[in-house]
Amino acid sequence: MTLKHVAFIMDGNGRWAVAHGMPREEGYKHGLEALMCVVNRLNARGVEAVSAFAFSVENNARSAIEKAAIFEQVKKFNRSYFGNLRVLYMGDIDALDDDVVDSIEDIERRTCKNNGTVLNIALNYGAQTDIVHAAKVAYDKGVFDEAAFEGALATAGLPKLDMIVRTGGEKRLSNFMLYEAAYAELMFYDKLWPDMTESDADDVIKEFERRVRKFGK
Repeated sequence: MTLKHVAFIMDGNGRWAVAHGMPREEGYKHGLEALMCVVNRLNARGVEAVSAFAFSVENNARSAIEKAAIFEQVKKFNRSYFGNLRVLYMGDIDALDDDVVDSIEDIERRTCKNNGTVLNIALNYGAQTDIVHAAKVAYDKGVFDEAAFEGALATAGLPKLDMIVRTGGEKRLSNFMLYEAAYAELMFYDKLWPDMTESDADDVIKEFERRVRKFGK
């Protein structure tokens, strides 16, 4: 059984920073470093797609300082990345500041022909909103079946989701890829996201290969 698409709920950046005597917002810099470490390892191992939950619609309730720190890391990554990943974003991107949107459009354009792992970043994303949107698109087209619905989801075109991994000790999906998670395997880490390493990426693959997937049969 081959892992093709894994999603990460990257929980614990702020708590990690506080535990290390730093302001909460400093954790997002280290969280980005951990993301690239994990994704590059999964890319080397042949995983086709990695989805990463970077910022939920609910996160808009956080402080202006913390949100600014998150989006600063987003812009930094978008402007400086020149590897072989193909980078995509999903979520309500148009609602973000113009400089964030411009950086997203730039990296998606620059990496669109890359042949590495697809890094699908969920930014200002909520699964419930995405489901409602997909249902409306399918309804408006007058073809309300599974294929039409899935084709209107933000994840259309990506491989079926195989596994969701959440760090930080919590055991919930937090409005992330709810439809796609129907038969995805779940894996939970107590460690905080910035502590994730290449070894953890290897462990995710090993754990998935140990699972027996029955899909309700």
